Amino acid sequence: MAHDRSPSPTGEAFAWAARLIAVGLVMFLPAVGGRWLDARAGTAWLGPAGLVLGFVAGLAWLVRIARDGGRRRGDP
Repeated sequence: MAHDRSPSPTGEAFAWAARLIAVGLVMFLPAVGGRWLDARAGTAWLGPAGLVLGFVAGLAWLVRIARDGGRRRGDP
């Protein structure tokens, strides 16, 4: 009895939703952390630096996902 190794459509949808949520958090959390550090340290540059860093990291991750077709490492 052969088993079909292709994921179900629901599983694929959950996988894509998880990827997009993770990319959104990668873009958003550095700005929040930088803003928090700005408030603690009395600076004004960590929030914008976190915003730029998060945007660049998230964009790089999106490009990688698009290039790989959404496949995870080890997938055929």
